[in-house]
Amino acid sequence: MSYDTLTFIWFVLLGVLLCGYAILDGFDLGVGILHPFLAKDDRERRLVMNSIGPLWDGNEVWLVTFGGALFAAFPVAYATVFSSFYTAFFLLLTCLIGRAVSLEFRSKVHSNAWRRIWDTGFFLSSTCAALLLGIAGGNVMQGMQLGAKYQYQGSLLEQLSWYPLMVGLLTVALFALHGCIYLYLKTEHELQQRAKASITPLFYAFALLYAIVTLATWWHVPHATENIANYPVLWIVPILNALAVLNIPRAMHLGKPGYAFFSSTMVILALASLFSVAIYPNFMLSTIDPEFSITLQNARSSQNTLQTMLIIAGLGMPCVLSYTVIIYWIFRGKVRLEPNSY
Repeated sequence: MSYDTLTFIWFVLLGVLLCGYAILDGFDLGVGILHPFLAKDDRERRLVMNSIGPLWDGNEVWLVTFGGALFAAFPVAYATVFSSFYTAFFLLLTCLIGRAVSLEFRSKVHSNAWRRIWDTGFFLSSTCAALLLGIAGGNVMQGMQLGAKYQYQGSLLEQLSWYPLMVGLLTVALFALHGCIYLYLKTEHELQQRAKASITPLFYAFALLYAIVTLATWWHVPHATENIANYPVLWIVPILNALAVLNIPRAMHLGKPGYAFFSSTMVILALASLFSVAIYPNFMLSTIDPEFSITLQNARSSQNTLQTMLIIAGLGMPCVLSYTVIIYWIFRGKVRLEPNSY
């Protein structure tokens, strides 16, 4: 297998891992975002938390695997991305830890004040994590101030410009919608009805942000459409994306929430695919000089390393997929409160 083919395969595999994380942890974060708004009493708050209780830690394995694969296959990209977003990733890690601690500690003490603190932590950590992921994606899309030796020469405040913030808000809205449909599938009675009633306004908020960010990308990030212009067959990605977005309210109108959840999953998959198409063949585009950009060619490991890693991935990915399928099968159906529940 040629060096370039191996490089492209690993770019695709990284995209698969990132999509897996966004889809699976996306509804986890969405549930956390909606937690204080949908649940009206302590029992309902516990139900919301327990809807993701057996799943959230396994879903984050996809993010850990993505980081490990990026380090092994494209070490220059790994070093540059993590150093450029050092503060942002530190905040993201704090949010992921805060969410885990909120889930685990909330029900350990029978005190309203104690539980309100962890409920607030659960909401804030979930919302901020989704926002930070979107902001990071927006910065990568528009390009960053990479100088010689791939060193980031900007500041944290410069990463918070209007475009990344809009992408961050879009991510929060998408994950909230994804999580709301998931809660409708997992809950019953009044909580389920409130989740159902929230899907439509959340869809309108997401659709509005989706349209705004699409137009902003067309205007502010012109290089994002170069690959689509060069390879017209790639138009199928934004077309399928738009169809998946429109299919969410259609599926809910038909009374098929599982189909709506599948559609929101496809929206995340299509958006992640558009992101990959937009940045290819770069990992990070330099706004100072294109020669300072991180590309597949200057960031990749040796051919032997990529070949060895591909064998390891061939053995490991079925294990990750099997674990994911088994866990979701075991905990299928409506969520119930038990003595060992959160």
